[in-house]
Amino acid sequence: MQWSALFKKEMLENWRNKKWLWFPLVMILIAIMDPISNYYLPQIIKSVGGLPEGAVLELPEFTPVEAIMMSLGQLSSLGVLIIVLISMGSIASEKKSGVIELILVKPVSYANYITAKWASLFVLIWTALFLSLVCSWYYINILFGSFSLLQLIQVTFFYGIWLTLVITISIFYNSLFHTPGLVAFLSAGTVIAMSVLTKVFHHILTWSPNKISEYIHTMLLTGEIPSELIATSSITAGCIGLLLFFSIIIIQKKELGSR
Repeated sequence: MQWSALFKKEMLENWRNKKWLWFPLVMILIAIMDPISNYYLPQIIKSVGGLPEGAVLELPEFTPVEAIMMSLGQLSSLGVLIIVLISMGSIASEKKSGVIELILVKPVSYANYITAKWASLFVLIWTALFLSLVCSWYYINILFGSFSLLQLIQVTFFYGIWLTLVITISIFYNSLFHTPGLVAFLSAGTVIAMSVLTKVFHHILTWSPNKISEYIHTMLLTGEIPSELIATSSITAGCIGLLLFFSIIIIQKKELGSR
């Protein structure tokens, strides 16, 4: 009952802040941007004056799999950045303004407080991800060829796990600090550091969460879910659980210590 009330409060706040309106729209634009622009690139070049005399532009014919990976590529950069920005003040802003003290002075469970915040972001981001990939899927089927609904669902599910880790990292830093800007910086920095480490030690970090997109590509090419994708997704889910657990412990110690 208490968790449900907190969750509804967060969902209502996201609605009042127009996140339910602009965030899915931005994610849709990010997802469809690369497939559409690459398909119409010759016409775009021609409309702005064309190439210099003698120059030849040879573009590859992209497959549906390559097109959906374009969408994931943009979501992995711009999409992740926007997710960090919309989640950076989830708890930090309430700590800074003192609102958190008014909430937790009541018999409110720390676990309920953290998980309600996390769940509201989870629902928002998974909804936006699904809508953005559905729009990308629609244009891919028109412009590049057949891409099945089952493939779309698989991509959404496994990539959604990665984005869930991103919001959980943000929640973790929210529990540590009360400055939203610092939370955003550290969250983005952590994602970038993970990516760099995965590339440098790719032969060791074969189950790194950052390799989910790579294994999704393999899944789409082979038509089977690789064991590496299952293992990586499981480890990512474990990291999500641990980060949530530590977030609850940290916020509890900080708030109890401040009283």
